[in-house]
Amino acid sequence: MAARTLFHRHPSAFLLAAQLLSLVLYPTMDQSESGRVLFGLVGVVVVSLALWVVNRSPAESWIAWMLAVPAVGITVLSIALGRPELLVVSSLFESCLYFYSAGSLIAYMLHDHEVTTDELFAAGATFTLIAWGFAYAFFVCQAWYPGSFTALNNPDSPRTWMELLFLSFTNLSGVGIGDILPISAPARVLVMLEQFAGVGYIAAIVSRLIGLTIVRTRERKRKRG
Repeated sequence: MAARTLFHRHPSAFLLAAQLLSLVLYPTMDQSESGRVLFGLVGVVVVSLALWVVNRSPAESWIAWMLAVPAVGITVLSIALGRPELLVVSSLFESCLYFYSAGSLIAYMLHDHEVTTDELFAAGATFTLIAWGFAYAFFVCQAWYPGSFTALNNPDSPRTWMELLFLSFTNLSGVGIGDILPISAPARVLVMLEQFAGVGYIAAIVSRLIGLTIVRTRERKRKRG
C-alpha cells in the first residue's frame, strides 16, 4: 500500500529510477541479441511511465503507442530473422518516441507556477529521455551515413550503441569529453542540435524550477516568521 501511494505521489521518481537502472544494466546486454530486445522492452516501459506521469489525453497517448509498437515489433523481427539492418528503422521510431515523451514531461513541468517534488524528479527524467532520443538519432545517422563518428579507439569502426549513448550524455550535459567525435555533416548537425537542446533545457526548465523553489522556500520562511 505504501509503495502504491508513493508511486501515485511521485511517479516521475519511478520513471527516473527505471531509466537509470536500464543505463546501469545495459553494458551487460550490449553484446547480446536477446539483451537488445529486453532493452527495447524496458524503453517502452519507461515511455509508458512518462506518458502516465503527464496525464496526457488518450489521443496524444495513442501517438506514443503508434511509435512504441512498431519500434519494439521491428526490433524483435530483426533479431528473429537475423536482419540487423531493421534495427535502423526501429531506432528511428524509438528516437521519436523519446523526444515525444520528453516534450510531454516538459509540458507537465510548465503547466503551473508551483514546484512539486515529483516535478523535480521529472526534470532528471526528461534529461535522460532527451539523451536517449539523440543517441538513437546518432545510431540512425551512422547507418545512413557510414563513418559519421570516429573515436580514439578503433577510429574506422562503427561506434557501438553504448559509445553513442555516452556521446549523447556528454554532449547534452556540456561536458564534451571528446573521445568520440562527429565527422560527417549530418552527424555534426545532430550534435549541434543536441548542444542547443542542452543549453535551452538548463536555461528554460532547470533554472525555472530552481527559481520557483527559491520563491517557495522564502514564502514558507515568511509565513513562519
